[in-house]
Amino acid sequence: MSAQVRCHCQSCTIRGLMWPALLITTGVLFLLGQLLGGPMEFGNTYPVILLVVGLLLLASSLASREGHVDVASPPAPPAVPPVNTPQTSDSGQGR
Repeated sequence: MSAQVRCHCQSCTIRGLMWPALLITTGVLFLLGQLLGGPMEFGNTYPVILLVVGLLLLASSLASREGHVDVASPPAPPAVPPVNTPQTSDSGQGR
């Protein structure tokens, strides 16, 4: 299995439903086009797809992001403190 961490906040869960919702919407539109014909052709019903996408994006933006895990960027490595080296005014050059 993959060791990749997945986010399970409400916002990411709703965004994860985008493709299944589009697939189901497209299937229903094709089915209605076959059953009803006429004004229910797929070319006339594309606004429904845009509405579904818009509603899912709106729901995702309004949903809670509590417990969100940012999987896009790996965690930053810890900062290394600079090594303090004593500096002398006399470097020894030119002697």
